[in-house]
Amino acid sequence: MLKLGEYNTLEIVRERDQGIYLCDEQGDEVLLPNKYVPEQFQIRDNLKVFVYLDSSERIVATTLEPYATIKSFAYLKCTNVSEIGAFLDWGLEKDLFVPFKEQASKMRAGSWYLVYVYLDEETNRLVASSKTNAFLDNSLVLLSPFDEVALIASHPSPQGWNMIVNQKHLGLVYADEIFQKITPGDQLKGYVKKVRPDGKIDLTLQRHGYRGIEPNAQQILNELSANGGFIDLNDKSDPEDIKEVFQLSKKSFKKAIGSLYKARKIAIEKDGIRLLE
Repeated sequence: MLKLGEYNTLEIVRERDQGIYLCDEQGDEVLLPNKYVPEQFQIRDNLKVFVYLDSSERIVATTLEPYATIKSFAYLKCTNVSEIGAFLDWGLEKDLFVPFKEQASKMRAGSWYLVYVYLDEETNRLVASSKTNAFLDNSLVLLSPFDEVALIASHPSPQGWNMIVNQKHLGLVYADEIFQKITPGDQLKGYVKKVRPDGKIDLTLQRHGYRGIEPNAQQILNELSANGGFIDLNDKSDPEDIKEVFQLSKKSFKKAIGSLYKARKIAIEKDGIRLLE
């Protein structure tokens, strides 16, 4: 069965004036229009394509790579708003449709939105929704403290930034642990601090404890090398100055330079830190 909204690896079965036809193991066929046909191919070759519905609601294949696939989140630009809903650029010829009922706030052409892509079972269309929380589930969180996770910045709150965790869950990075600029749609690497009994996930963008010293120390070494071996920051510096340069808390910075000092890789001087040969 052809899988809408996904990449399919299909067999080339025949060539026609309009393109080549591809077939899956069940015998279902789909057209790959001429504009996407590779310069060299042979019948019975396998080809990886993305399958979706064209402007005439026909199943079609393309070698273009969309910005999102089915059951995933993406940050997309609204190209047009009509009387039936909004349309988003997702890297294909036909824009992605967002019904009015699936808009968390009224979409405007030219603005960007974090959305979830899914198959509307009533219409059998690929559509998107900006009501992203409806597609997240924290009822069963199989994560533990220190686990590394993939994050997508969702929206800010008074407590910090809400994050989509591993395309499945909702988590939070608290404001006092954010040392970099974050905007909706940013894809970040994070770490689990705690999974609460109610399923809420506390996150951090820095490795915690001793686990964070090594990567933070390497970051400082890289910055020293890029600045001629000296930076006018040390353990007495203002936390905001440290945050601006390294995107680290002062506590994390002090741990990292402490480990570098013990390893005799830096000298901690009165007016900064210096890289040792």
